[in-house]
Amino acid sequence: MNQQVFATKGNLINAKHSLHQAQLGYELMDRKRNILIREMVMLTDKAKELNSSLENTFADAYRALQNANVIDGVLTEKTYSMPLDNTIELHSRSVMGIELPEVSGGNSTPTLCYSIADTDSSFDKAYAGFLKAKQTGLVLAEIENSVYRLSVAIRKSQKRANALKNILIPMYLNQVKFISEALEEKEREEFSRQKIIKATKVKKETETL
Repeated sequence: MNQQVFATKGNLINAKHSLHQAQLGYELMDRKRNILIREMVMLTDKAKELNSSLENTFADAYRALQNANVIDGVLTEKTYSMPLDNTIELHSRSVMGIELPEVSGGNSTPTLCYSIADTDSSFDKAYAGFLKAKQTGLVLAEIENSVYRLSVAIRKSQKRANALKNILIPMYLNQVKFISEALEEKEREEFSRQKIIKATKVKKETETL
């Protein structure tokens, strides 16, 4: 690669500039990767907590529903009184240029949409439990999707950082070294040539005296 670069001051300036840009790019890419890793680790820990909470919430809700079925009979018809939830909205937030999803809505506040005369407290617990499970599931889906996007971005950042560190930076370092050494050699040759010319000129002047 170095043999294809002409040893000129202009090329030396360009090589040094490219080297500086590659080093700066590596620092920024490495910093971005570290920030994304911290974000992913934080979200992963939160996802583990929510998974455990969601399992417990579903277990409690199904238990309450089983009790309600035993006390009030099969409650299939009552489920048709549950309103459809069209309040869920999807937004996004940016972390180092990576778009991560944010879910809002979901009717988190329980509202009475069935007759309390036909049910008991077990049905109320089941309804509240499944509502809580839905809210937790929405947050968990948001986090798991964010973790996936972050993991993809981290792999890309690592790949680019490796390319800068192992390919481009060494290449530009070699170019700078090659051109600098070639220019120094030219300067030494020019200095020696000037000395010879001066010595020859002095000798001729001496001989003419």
